[in-house]
Amino acid sequence: EAGKPISDCAGVDLPDLVMTMRWHAEACDKIYDQLSPSGSGFVGMVVREPIGVVGAVLPWNYPLMMAGWKIGPILAAGNTCIVKPAEQTSTTTIRIAELAIEAGIPDGVFNVVPGFGETAGAAVGLHPDVDCVGFTGSTEVGRMFLEYSARSNLKEVLLECGGKSPVIVMADADDLDQAATGICEGIFWNAGQNCSANSRLIVHRSVEEELLERISERSGDWMVGDPLVPETTVGSMIEEAHMDKVLGHISDAHESGSSCVLGGNRVRQESGGWFVEPTVFTGVDPDSRLAREEVFGPVLAVTCFDSPEEAIRIANDTDYGLAATIHTSDLRTAHLAARALRAGTVSVNCYGEGDITTPFGGFKQSGFGGRDKSIAAHEQYTELKTIWMDLS
Repeated sequence: EAGKPISDCAGVDLPDLVMTMRWHAEACDKIYDQLSPSGSGFVGMVVREPIGVVGAVLPWNYPLMMAGWKIGPILAAGNTCIVKPAEQTSTTTIRIAELAIEAGIPDGVFNVVPGFGETAGAAVGLHPDVDCVGFTGSTEVGRMFLEYSARSNLKEVLLECGGKSPVIVMADADDLDQAATGICEGIFWNAGQNCSANSRLIVHRSVEEELLERISERSGDWMVGDPLVPETTVGSMIEEAHMDKVLGHISDAHESGSSCVLGGNRVRQESGGWFVEPTVFTGVDPDSRLAREEVFGPVLAVTCFDSPEEAIRIANDTDYGLAATIHTSDLRTAHLAARALRAGTVSVNCYGEGDITTPFGGFKQSGFGGRDKSIAAHEQYTELKTIWMDLS
């Protein structure tokens, strides 16, 4: 449905779904209540209870993985779940529900409501019996769910939205091969259709030329092709309209004076598919559309800096704050930069490292109200209740 390489589906997405569901099932007994003895014969208890009915609104870019990130903690916390899948990838979610039925899940606990956002999505967001919505998708649509909440029952809304994530390469980065590999993975994986894609490369002027050479070499590992061929590493855009949007950003970057040093074209047109090749622009103005708007495609915007302070300023000068990466050989620089970067996840000398035990979410317009993954995700689908008892 999504045009993803089959090797990614079988090797990453499906195992992640299984692992996530198992992990949250095993985490049920890791959510602890609290006892607060206050003296004078009174005891206070703080307990966690299920929120109730939780709507899970899923994106199309990782229909298996995101399903696990939402459904796992929602059900493990004792709630019932109403899943609204992206209309482009509904069949994937329906198949998960069929497997849940085969596994014996009770009727009404795990429900799927396919349809378009303006109908099915709005119904979930506005329904007075839905107590909470966990949403992953664009910032624009995330705002709509906040509006739905305000117009209905003030249901809790947990948003994981878009990003324009920076990767900073300092002058002292001592492994440009490693940096180039991570940069290519961060922007070309899933054809760049990732909310945490490191779509902005902020590189010290002294190492730009060498790093770009390494990126050009590594880009050869990212082969656009038929998603059903195991050797393919870059699949298609999700739909024609999205491909046109990505190509529009490329055209605008050309017109704004940026230099295209790699790719920049639609490819495999003879197949009838919606393929865009890995693309790199240099000399990108930090105030340009390419540097500020989420492209959601395999397009890297390169900007140079002259001082660490300038790099941090450029990196933080965005409406988003989902992820960030820094490459440096200096531990102090790494620590100071990691603390200064306004992002929910910061990677040092790596990209894409993660684990179910660590939370994932963003600052600013990249997120609101909660986190996916880890015990934090489990806890956010519960309500805190305080109980006082007189034992005197």
